[in-house]
Amino acid sequence: MSQKDIEMELKELRDKLNRWSNEYYVLDTPSVEDSVYDKHYQRLLELEQANPDLVTADSPSQRVGGKVLSGFTKVNHDIPMLSLGDVFSKEELIEFLERLENSVEQKLDYSCELKIDGLAISLTYENGKFIKGSTRGNGVIGEDITENLKTIKAIPMELNEPVSIEVRGECYMPKKSFVELNTKREAEGQAVFANPRNAAAGSLRQLDTKITASRNLSTFIYYLMEPEKLGIKTQTEALNKLESWGFKVNNESKQVKTKEEIFAYIDEATDQRANLPYDIDGIVLKVESFAVQSQVGNTVKVPRWAIAYKFPPDEQETKVLDIEWTVGRTGVVTPTAVMEPVTLAGTTVARASLHNPDYLREKDIRIGDTVKLHKAGDIIPEISEVVLAKRTEDSVEYQIPTECPECGANLVHLDDEVALRCINPQCPALVKESLTHFASRNAMDIRGLGPRIIEQLYNREMIKDVAGIYSLTFEQLITLDKFKEKSANNLLTAINNSRNNSIERLIFGLGIRHVGAKVARILAENYKSMDNLAKAKSDEISTIDSLGKIIGDSVEMYFADEHVMELLDELRQAGVNLEFLGKTREEQLESSTDSSFNGLRVVLTGTLDTLKRSEAKSWLEAHGAKVTGSVSKKTDLLIAGHDAGSKLTKAQELNVRVMNEAEFIQQMEEES
Repeated sequence: MSQKDIEMELKELRDKLNRWSNEYYVLDTPSVEDSVYDKHYQRLLELEQANPDLVTADSPSQRVGGKVLSGFTKVNHDIPMLSLGDVFSKEELIEFLERLENSVEQKLDYSCELKIDGLAISLTYENGKFIKGSTRGNGVIGEDITENLKTIKAIPMELNEPVSIEVRGECYMPKKSFVELNTKREAEGQAVFANPRNAAAGSLRQLDTKITASRNLSTFIYYLMEPEKLGIKTQTEALNKLESWGFKVNNESKQVKTKEEIFAYIDEATDQRANLPYDIDGIVLKVESFAVQSQVGNTVKVPRWAIAYKFPPDEQETKVLDIEWTVGRTGVVTPTAVMEPVTLAGTTVARASLHNPDYLREKDIRIGDTVKLHKAGDIIPEISEVVLAKRTEDSVEYQIPTECPECGANLVHLDDEVALRCINPQCPALVKESLTHFASRNAMDIRGLGPRIIEQLYNREMIKDVAGIYSLTFEQLITLDKFKEKSANNLLTAINNSRNNSIERLIFGLGIRHVGAKVARILAENYKSMDNLAKAKSDEISTIDSLGKIIGDSVEMYFADEHVMELLDELRQAGVNLEFLGKTREEQLESSTDSSFNGLRVVLTGTLDTLKRSEAKSWLEAHGAKVTGSVSKKTDLLIAGHDAGSKLTKAQELNVRVMNEAEFIQQMEEES
């Protein structure tokens, strides 16, 4: 290829990839499958590696991180980044509205917006190109975090118009990413984040940009600096313009005129709060007109034309009855508070993880204490503090155990970990947890082989490792508690069916450190068989897109263990499939293009009688649909089972097409 041809192809690739990324991460309406994006991205990397002088700042390859920063430089905000004043009741909000409208002697229109619980950021663009990003800091001086912000796919590197602007908004961590990050950190013995906001803030201030890139952060932009220079007169106009330029804007905002409309917005936001994919801690009310905003002005710290209504904390007091310690499949020993049950955010809560010994000591939680309980990120039950005024005089400091609660082996602190670990490979808890994981839905999917059955099988010495599952007999199973002929036959059928799984399930089921279900699928697609994967070296695995050295080292180390190779031989002799049987992403794409579900945005809700939710989701995705968790005006189809609840109501309000389970199964059969 000539230099001109290479430059032209690179430009076409960048334009396509940036457009597809915007559709996926900003508009939430992807037009191509992941495999199409991946194919073009790989081609981009090939050309850039061969022509490093042609790499541009707006290339998608520059989002993956890789720079290790020496620190963050200070940034002066020419126009201060003000915080908002807070009110905590509707009565206080009415007082604010009356005071504001009396000062301008007129009734006002307002923009109601969700208050995203994240970290305030400022983005600067010159001629449409992203040049600088910073934190709020103290409002006058922030920190330059440009390189970390470049890794966030919701932030456009180039706008749809060549404008020179500064915008402000919120960087946040989605709830799903928060749960996944804390689950991973806890399993690896690291300290967990208290809430999504802290997780987002910690991620943005990483000196290694690859870490920031791995945290799946996102943004909502809600403020345009100096809008009058662009002829924009209202907040609603500004939000529409920001979206047209390519920014991710929260579409839950609403223009209102009366306090009744404001209160209705607050009530709706309160009801929907737990179902949103991101954390909010209130609503923000802004004067709609920028002319009035200028007229009213600011105090030293806050604007007079905006206020934040903060949700009252959903917090309950309860009593700690006990502290239990459990051993996970990686050996991490985790404390859990057992409490008197309370209702929190609509569910009954009686247990809360205490994460690790340092956390327990820091909170100074003791058996018998009265504590305040809330849900971090509206999801995870968490003790916020001990009510010291209610602590009894005979209370004693809780003693951290030094021995494994299961096997009695000495617990250890590994380097750079806050967790305690049991490192005894024969620890019954580790073995049983590994067996449970192996049989779980996302692994070998052996229905009926849950923790209680595994407990019996292990305690009666019927199995000692995962290979032993395939030697179980009807005569053995029928002796288990509450096991009759039908139960035994059903479990044997499920075990037999699992022999035919594609190897990505087996790879995940083996419990290799750092290898989740997604990584297992990537490894299976690339190596095709367990024998090939067992021979792979770390350097080779590390070159696979989205993996890396940590995963490469972990996989190589796992298969270097002679006991693992013996286990694989036992599985092979038991007739367990060790080959990849699935379709590659390209093959899935080819089979999905003729489907009536191809390109649809689908939500599953309610209880399905015939299908598992995971089965329905996998089938839809294999046929080109994008399955999401919430209903919006962008939703094309809602598949509703029993007790569909608020999602069905919202779909009906938005005139979204609704299909019941029977209709969906009929459509599946027709397309098959």
